[in-house]
Amino acid sequence: MHQSMNHLMQNDEIITKINQLLIDEIEIDEDQIRPEADLKKDLGIDSLDFVDLFVIIENNFGFKMKAEEMSDVKTLHDFYTYIIKRVNPN
Repeated sequence: MHQSMNHLMQNDEIITKINQLLIDEIEIDEDQIRPEADLKKDLGIDSLDFVDLFVIIENNFGFKMKAEEMSDVKTLHDFYTYIIKRVNPN
């Protein structure tokens, strides 16, 4: 566990942080951020963006993402769920 992560984050905190990172770092338009949005089709996240996203998530949430774990992640909701399960494994 990352030192700065000494308490469990609430799910809504995690989602808010992910949304802010998508807006600030990947330059997704805030209006496009909806749980049902498809990461590739609706948000236009390509393979280079995913590489950036992996680094951003690692730096902000303190765990390494693995590409093979992302095979079922299609929508923003799936992405939230994946991050929440990694941040708060219980």
